Amino acid sequence: MGPRPLRTTVAGRRRRDTPEALADEHVDVVVIQRPRELELAQRWLGRTPGVDVPMIYVEHNTPSGHAATTRHPMADRDDLTLVHVTEFNRLMWDNGHTRVRVVPHGVLDPGPLYTGELERAATIVNEPVRRWRVTGTDLLAELSDTTPIDVFGMETDHVHTALDRPHDRVCGHGDLRQDRLHVEVARRRVFVHTPRWTSLGLSVLEAMHLGMPVVAVATTEAAAAIPPEAGVVSTDVSALATALHRFVAEPDLAQLTGKAARQWAQTHFGIDQFVERWNELLTDTVAGARR
Repeated sequence: MGPRPLRTTVAGRRRRDTPEALADEHVDVVVIQRPRELELAQRWLGRTPGVDVPMIYVEHNTPSGHAATTRHPMADRDDLTLVHVTEFNRLMWDNGHTRVRVVPHGVLDPGPLYTGELERAATIVNEPVRRWRVTGTDLLAELSDTTPIDVFGMETDHVHTALDRPHDRVCGHGDLRQDRLHVEVARRRVFVHTPRWTSLGLSVLEAMHLGMPVVAVATTEAAAAIPPEAGVVSTDVSALATALHRFVAEPDLAQLTGKAARQWAQTHFGIDQFVERWNELLTDTVAGARR
């Protein structure tokens, strides 16, 4: 017989068993994603995470305070492993002496759906008006002066009004079901990624998987996650506008760049690599606790 499979409890997620039943279950490792889940896991399990059962804390976000000086809620703890989803997050958070690992994002491959038949750019952002500068929504105004942009996501219907641009230059398409979203986005010639402050938008990884060339603001992890052969990454908005216009004007270049983007995404952000990294981390965590 092989080794017994690991049993993982993720606090805050629904499971078939009732919370009370967990107290009688053997658990190899607890995965926490929010500070309040520490108390929740202890109450459900009747055991102290990090003491009676190994604990992993997953941090998905960039610091919400000062970029370089914000202490992580799990800083200076020796009873857990802190997992960041990007190297940028690991760099910016003050983690203290807590054990830290980085497990990059992995996304399911939607397939090479890119056609680029529409001479327009696509972007995906939820609540672009409310989140405004954080998501770089304001940048869409200048970018749309050279290339029309279709905006997908929640509450995008009136984004053109907020940007004071005609509806045909910035057009909100709403929150589509994912399979339809992939098809529609892939019909656009190029994908534009504008957030100033984000961990790493999964939408840009999905666009690369689709086979789209990418034009992105060079902040946070985007600068490292998008190689030169996959598109253009810059903090110069005029350079981004020029890149969008060029990809729209040169479909052969867009297609070639999109193929390189897809290959890169499959190699670095595939779901198989993601699962392998997490399996390794879980196995190491349990083995370390047993030692």
